[in-house]
Amino acid sequence: MEPIYLSIKQKETGTRIRHMLMEKGYTVRDVQEVMGFENPQAVYKWLSGKSLPSLENLLILSKLLNKTMEEILVIDGGFHFIVLCMY
Repeated sequence: MEPIYLSIKQKETGTRIRHMLMEKGYTVRDVQEVMGFENPQAVYKWLSGKSLPSLENLLILSKLLNKTMEEILVIDGGFHFIVLCMY
């Protein structure tokens, strides 16, 4: 097997999260409350691409948005997920 090289594009992921939140009608305040944050700075950092949600927060975000984590993250790399179904 060959090595797989992937990286998460922070800025593009932030833009994607912003669009997904807008589509669902959620505000930064809504996300702050769902996450249990005292202030919204972490959410604003995600949206601006300055940081990424932790794995736990990404999981909560995926449930909130009804999306998979892979649908939320913008991945850079040559690896493509292939789903094989056997019946």
